[in-house]
Amino acid sequence: MSNPELQASAETSTGLTQMQRVTSIFSAPSKTFEDIKRGNKSWWMPFLILAVVGYILFAAVTTKIGMQQVVDNQIHMNPAQEEKLAQAPPEQRAMASKISLYITEGVFIANPLVLLIIVAVGSLGLWGTINFVFGGKATYGGIFSMWMYASLPGIVKVLLGTIVIFAGTAPESFNIKNYAPTNVGAFLNPMDTNKALYALATSLDVITIWTLIVAGIGTSIVAGVKRSSGYIAVFGWWAIFVIIGVVWNAVMG
Repeated sequence: MSNPELQASAETSTGLTQMQRVTSIFSAPSKTFEDIKRGNKSWWMPFLILAVVGYILFAAVTTKIGMQQVVDNQIHMNPAQEEKLAQAPPEQRAMASKISLYITEGVFIANPLVLLIIVAVGSLGLWGTINFVFGGKATYGGIFSMWMYASLPGIVKVLLGTIVIFAGTAPESFNIKNYAPTNVGAFLNPMDTNKALYALATSLDVITIWTLIVAGIGTSIVAGVKRSSGYIAVFGWWAIFVIIGVVWNAVMG
């Protein structure tokens, strides 16, 4: 047997290491998901990477932007809320600002827990869809592990956003909800753009599409269904949430 054949045989019998699965996501994602399908469902490595990168962004925002500035910017981008606070007594404004600051910091600090909740709930919906709608045979654990690995392209957006922050982003214009130039919305002014249109433009994100494609591949492999079924299941759920977000912003805007 040739060296490539021997390597493939060894990988099949022993499975990939977690680091090999991580690197394969960016070069040959099918290898990672085939390994998960074989029963190697450990997911702590991508979880650790995503958590650490999240804290890197937290550090960048804290040191270069300031958490209070982040809160003030979000209020400013919501004219109705800004007007309401402007009419409130000083004590109430101070309390509202303090609560918003604690919530914003809390979300960053609890990033690993938030990640686990999102992946756990999302995996449940995707597991039910691919099995009961498309006849797949995936286990919940397999879908959960797949989703964790499929989320890894997201670190590109976070690292790019961190670079942009250190490159000199004006703190007064920083938008924590859209901190990296990876979507159409990043090139629009949220104050001058229709809220529904801005929500749609923000959803058209290169990194998000990349992640969805990888998740579609992973879903089809882990569940043992056609590639098209994996794409439909993943992109279908994404489209539902995009529509909900656009409609919500249209109503509130």
